[in-house]
Amino acid sequence: MWRDPGAPADSFYQVRPECTDVPKTRFRIKAGKTLSARKWHAAFASEGYLDIGKTLSRIYRGGIHPSIRGEVWEFLLGCYDPKSTFEERENILQRRRAQYAVLKEECSMMFPMIGSGRFITAPVITEDGDPIRDPITLQEAQAAKELSSGGQQNGVSAGYEMVKEHGKRIIQWKLSLHQIGLDVVRTDRTLVFYEKQENLAKLWDILSVYAWFDKDVNYCQGMSDLCSPMIILLDDEADAFWCFQRLMKRLRGNFRCTERSVGVEVQLSNLASVTQVIDPKLHRHLETLGGGDYLFAIRMLIVLFRREFSFADSLYLWEMMWALEYDPDLFLMYEDPDLAAEKSEGSKGKPKSTRQCGKFERENMKNGGKGVEAPLPISVFLVASVLKDKSTKLLTEAKGLDDVVKILNDITGNLDAKKACTGAMKLHKKYLKKAANANR
Repeated sequence: MWRDPGAPADSFYQVRPECTDVPKTRFRIKAGKTLSARKWHAAFASEGYLDIGKTLSRIYRGGIHPSIRGEVWEFLLGCYDPKSTFEERENILQRRRAQYAVLKEECSMMFPMIGSGRFITAPVITEDGDPIRDPITLQEAQAAKELSSGGQQNGVSAGYEMVKEHGKRIIQWKLSLHQIGLDVVRTDRTLVFYEKQENLAKLWDILSVYAWFDKDVNYCQGMSDLCSPMIILLDDEADAFWCFQRLMKRLRGNFRCTERSVGVEVQLSNLASVTQVIDPKLHRHLETLGGGDYLFAIRMLIVLFRREFSFADSLYLWEMMWALEYDPDLFLMYEDPDLAAEKSEGSKGKPKSTRQCGKFERENMKNGGKGVEAPLPISVFLVASVLKDKSTKLLTEAKGLDDVVKILNDITGNLDAKKACTGAMKLHKKYLKKAANANR
């Protein structure tokens, strides 16, 4: 659908008219600041090489125009190497689409509703592997079977039967399918986009395939919030899947659980350390209230402020974060970690071109080797900046953890994405300086 390039950001992500209590969008498309389609296409050389350095600074100044957001995100998340040609990227694109088709077919052979345009919200299997013959699920599964009659459509197996499963991995995967369905119908339900069944089914398909693809993490609540924008920004389902997979490369540690710990606890511990350094009085107060584990901040870290901002503003926040954190070796680190490690080992003493890095990454590079621990993600400093901003209120009004949660909930719709990133950068610089001094 054609839209006026100067249209308000909200017109690209329409909210259902009956949803009147959603946060208002602050993001504005600003000529000369927002990365426009014209500036984006002009950043490519004739062979396809992208001047990523110039692009990063413009994104931080004014975000990305919604009409090109999806394709820019693919570079920010490391789907493509800026140093690649148009031809090389086309080859990668076709290879990934074929790979996704194979993954999806494998999943649909195990459960025929994958790729059928339908999805489930009821459980289909017990923890012992026995099938749950829920009438609605059986009806939907039968409809999926009929869709595939006369051959294979969308990779759906006409011969599927609900039988007892014995493989632990398949049981875990099938157990996750109904939870994915429950989360899909709750995700971004205020958007017109998700009034269409086909878009809900696409989100369910991608999350279901990812749960099978990432055997260590499977599916956890919160992933639907991270995946949803990819569906909206990228028309091709396979492209959306790989963009989401790249985002999960950064965040999957938050979702990994063991018998002893939950992955996000590491980030919560990092947040506690940062707050202790930059605002020791607030940290002591939170500890006194029993909040020293910082569990009240778990949602902000898990879904990257999706609930605190409008849909459009959360996308603006994400792309500024990724532009600030950008590492020119990102594509290689994700595509071929062994080669990336080899390259890093061979280039010791030869620093990366800072022009190709984001501002946040440049600060980390500058402070490398000064006794400061491994770099923390900018998301930790974003949450720390919110706590710092609410420090006075938390110190004077919070008499218990319920008060802390209430004060933090009040920020919904009242945060400015650009100011939040600026505040995070300032705290990052302050933290690195104090941490370096403490280690001397």
